Amino acid sequence: MARGLTFERAVMREFTGTAGATFVALFAILLTTQLIRLLSQAAGGKLVSEAVVALLGFGALTHLPILLSLTLFIAVLMTLSRSYRDSEMAVWFSCGLPLTAWVKPVLKFAAPLVAAIAVLSLLLSPWAQSKSVEYRQRMDTRDDVARISPGAFKESASGERVFFVEAASADPATGEEGAVRNIFISSMQHGRLGVMMSSHGYTESLANGDRFVVLVNGRRYEGMPGSPEYRVMEFERYAVRIETKEARGIEMTTKNTPTWELMQNQGNSGRGEILWRIGLPLAALNLALLAIPLSFVNPRAGRTNNLILAILTYMLYSNLISVSQAWVAQGRLPFQIGWWLVHVVMFILLILLFFKRLSVFSWVRLRK
Repeated sequence: MARGLTFERAVMREFTGTAGATFVALFAILLTTQLIRLLSQAAGGKLVSEAVVALLGFGALTHLPILLSLTLFIAVLMTLSRSYRDSEMAVWFSCGLPLTAWVKPVLKFAAPLVAAIAVLSLLLSPWAQSKSVEYRQRMDTRDDVARISPGAFKESASGERVFFVEAASADPATGEEGAVRNIFISSMQHGRLGVMMSSHGYTESLANGDRFVVLVNGRRYEGMPGSPEYRVMEFERYAVRIETKEARGIEMTTKNTPTWELMQNQGNSGRGEILWRIGLPLAALNLALLAIPLSFVNPRAGRTNNLILAILTYMLYSNLISVSQAWVAQGRLPFQIGWWLVHVVMFILLILLFFKRLSVFSWVRLRK
């Protein structure tokens, strides 16, 4: 009994160490790819730079269930494959213990991770997607002055104005934030191009809520594009009304809708999303058990054969869940069948793989 407990502790430690290293590597890859995508959007003006960190966190939380499922599968697979390569499995089988004896420690290790995947998939990931959409819309509803970044040309929300400020600072007269220096504003009104320049300016809010950016002691150049005729006007104070987008509600989709609301929705698309969310923890549990027979390594053969087979199995499983989700969303497959069909098929494959490995080991023992 004591030896069994000692063995389980050693296996759990190895599972945990492998899972930790695997999760760090996969999480770093996820963050890197997400960061590159968000930075490209920020560089293209589709996203403000200060929103990158928040959206990176929401995106990581959204993909965490898949990341943990893959971590669990790889951790069990790599640990047992190492046991085969180091001939620890040979000792295990020579003691008369079958391959199925690994099911108990694997389930003990997988149980908390599967529970975490279920919580993330059913609760936290939809919340993260909803917050990501809300944050993006909040950034989009900012007024034109809030979009201005010192040293960069920025287009207004309507696309009719282009702003440029060299630097932003406190107003020297009032000391309030929002003062800018060396301002350039280009606008198109009634077919005439107007360019305004000023050495400094500030923002002003009226009692009715309207906001203006005020240019002080500047010039305005106005003319028709392609025409040599233009007018030059000097002004002491020129106020430009700031366009403010009206705040909109969050655009609800099946991805960011809470699970309990999807359950009340009778639409096929909502049922397809529920199938996906339920399928992630079920798939994680099946994959953890599938890693036991798939981890077999023949020391005399190549060491990558089982890894290739394991990767193909994971891809097949994931694609089957996606196909089931699409069929349920399209109404081609009833939800009552679709949510369990793929997992039962993979569980049958799991049993067949166990029988295959057990029969091989039994035949080897009989030869000896």
